[in-house]
Formats: sequence, structure tokens, C-alpha cells
Amino acid sequence: MPKQKSNRAAAKRFKKSAKGGFISGNAYTSHRFHGKTKKQRRQLRGTKMMDATTVKTYKKLLLTK
Repeated sequence: MPKQKSNRAAAKRFKKSAKGGFISGNAYTSHRFHGKTKKQRRQLRGTKMMDATTVKTYKKLLLTK
């Protein structure tokens, strides 16, 4: 039986944290900043922990346990 392949698009965008969660960049950061406040723009920088409701889906994509 052949090896299973992880989803390469997901592997490039998400990293698994030490405690088993996932770290990802933020959405809404590519354009149209004139409609966002300075606080919103500042808080969208960097990476954040992924919401717990979506972790199960991304574990399947990345074939992690």
C-alpha cells in the first residue's frame, strides 16, 4: 500500500505547535486596509493559534496524530 501524502498547500501555511494546536497567519491582511482601524491592523500582524473547532480538519490534511 502506498504512503499517504499530506496536503502540500496546508503544510506550507500551518505549523503544529508543541501542545498539539496549529499556528497560522491571519486572514484579512492582503489589501483594503483603509477600512480597518490601526488597532485591527496591528493585531493582524504575525501568527495566531488556530481556533479549536477547525483543528480536527487540519489534522487530517497534515496527517498528524
